[in-house]
Amino acid sequence: MHSDNFDMATYFKRINYTGQVAADAATLHALMRHQLFSVPFENLDVQAGKIVSLVPDEIVDKILHQGRGGYCYEVNGLFAMALEALGITWRFVAARPMFYPARRPKTHMAVMAEVDGRQWLCDLGFGSYGIRAPMALDQLDIDIEQDFDTFRLTRNAHGEYLLQAKVEGEWANQYGFDLSPQEWVDFVPANYLNSTHPDAIFVQKLLIVQHHPKGRHILLGDVLKTITAKGVEVQRLAEDEIADVLKARFALAADYAIGGRGYPQLVLFGVPMP
Repeated sequence: MHSDNFDMATYFKRINYTGQVAADAATLHALMRHQLFSVPFENLDVQAGKIVSLVPDEIVDKILHQGRGGYCYEVNGLFAMALEALGITWRFVAARPMFYPARRPKTHMAVMAEVDGRQWLCDLGFGSYGIRAPMALDQLDIDIEQDFDTFRLTRNAHGEYLLQAKVEGEWANQYGFDLSPQEWVDFVPANYLNSTHPDAIFVQKLLIVQHHPKGRHILLGDVLKTITAKGVEVQRLAEDEIADVLKARFALAADYAIGGRGYPQLVLFGVPMP
């Protein structure tokens, strides 16, 4: 995973990181949390009718220089570039989302890092119930508290790993995966599906998630949820309020308007995107 325009100084500035740096578990944890709390999960390009670019240089430009976010391939791809620059061994894995009513293909991407003699699941792009810190694969069937969320890793009868999150007091399956290494090009079909298929949530609705130390903001369509340890606040937005929320809650420098193609059109810096 290489990009000619990626550099660590710009990455650290984008994720607001000023701490120590080493190829160790402490740095792995710190970088994941700083990126998670600084770079939103967002599908604005898909909502604008674009197929999300998997060109590494364009991902770097989008997130580091334009102040944007992205969905799993983009944010996890960027994180992989940082691990590569630090000399941390890593690989992509393909995961099957499991919260849908019907079985789905392995369209999700996560990152497996190897550091300090352990393997760690890292994921910055799973949306509302994504993990908030790396999870060690040798800690199975153990409740792992991350801020106010609780997760666990287990394995099924076929030896596949399963990530679960506690949702309203009950364990809910999030995704399953194995450790087969995936190449960047292996995610091209899944990215095309997520960018274009009418059944994909990214095509159907605007979806923005910004995690922060005390919770997360989720914008799904015109519904804004603010989730903290105290509970969930829900606000339905008028169309003319969405652009202001994108800027205020998600730090996305975008104007949001309904286009003429049946889905919202994104206007960046006053210029409609094709």
